[in-house]
Amino acid sequence: MTIVFWLAATAVALTYAGYPLLMALRARLAPRPPVPAPATPTIDIVLVVHDAADLLEAKLRNLLALDYPRARIRINVACDGCSDGTEAVARALAGPRLRVFAFRVRRGKSACIAELLPHLDAELVLFTDVRQRVDPAAARVLAAVLSDRSVGAASGELVLEADTGYGRGIDAYWRFEKWLRRVESATGSIVGVTGALYAARRSLLTAPPPGIILDDMWIPLSIAAGGHRVVFVPGALAFDRSAQDSAAEEARKRRTLAGNFQLLHRWPRLALPWGHPLALRLWGHKWLRLAAPWCLLALFASTLWLARGGGVVYPAALLLQTTAYLLAFAARAWPRLAAFPPARLCAAFLSLNLSAALGLVDYLRNPRAHLWRTTRLEESRQ
Repeated sequence: MTIVFWLAATAVALTYAGYPLLMALRARLAPRPPVPAPATPTIDIVLVVHDAADLLEAKLRNLLALDYPRARIRINVACDGCSDGTEAVARALAGPRLRVFAFRVRRGKSACIAELLPHLDAELVLFTDVRQRVDPAAARVLAAVLSDRSVGAASGELVLEADTGYGRGIDAYWRFEKWLRRVESATGSIVGVTGALYAARRSLLTAPPPGIILDDMWIPLSIAAGGHRVVFVPGALAFDRSAQDSAAEEARKRRTLAGNFQLLHRWPRLALPWGHPLALRLWGHKWLRLAAPWCLLALFASTLWLARGGGVVYPAALLLQTTAYLLAFAARAWPRLAAFPPARLCAAFLSLNLSAALGLVDYLRNPRAHLWRTTRLEESRQ
């Protein structure tokens, strides 16, 4: 049990502290920032939607208002088996700067991207989702970074706007995640981009396989496999509202984490240290997090056993873990308690690890998880 305790504790510490600190140290000692330069290459924007008639017009007007030369940017809307008037909303705004592709049978985002790629001839392709608002300067900022020929893909920054205690806890975790992406980018490449806003060179894009949940990992990892960098660009902003309660956030996380298991299943070489240029970063940033729930379970069970022997270390470890879990469960049961920072951070940590454990179950049970359901703010408040 002593061995189990220290192995589990080491794995958890490496996941949430060791790897981030290693990346931060490397960023300080051997930085490799991209070298942006003003540029306005042609851009094809890709927006895949399913039954989002109430969101689409605002999104398209947001994209049409981007601060970028009008003649050098074009929007491509893919309606994925829409049945609620989404296609009509898109066609009402169609013109030289906006094309509509309607697919009658719903197949998921990755299949639509694969269908659109042969129709795209711009130098850059910018991917975005329907719900988030994009900052007017975002296209220029991404294009400037992609003028560095070593960069193949560039991720924007998703800004979460929180107005509840639980939402602020999620936002705190997301700030940590963005900090980690920032130091990873400063030392070479990140391992995934935000689907809300990222851009890539058209010449480096290959069609993602149909059914892939995380196209925003498959695409950049495919680009990185060819030797190009994938970087994080804090100045290219997209705005969204954070989840208002644990159920809404965990539904989103479980789908994302199920996508990580699918990625390992569909591209198993990603788990091998020599299987991909970013394999070690994938272990530090992604795969260890998939194992973390089971490490936490082993840590708690071994602590319970060892604390019976007295001493200081194991009873103190048991007290610390028990307090953290009680705070987390209390914050979930009484949302007002989430206004207390330690409680909301414990709740966010518990939510993340519960989602990682259940994400595996979800992937095994639901092979059609790539057929996403549009999430609206009203739904997340229910």
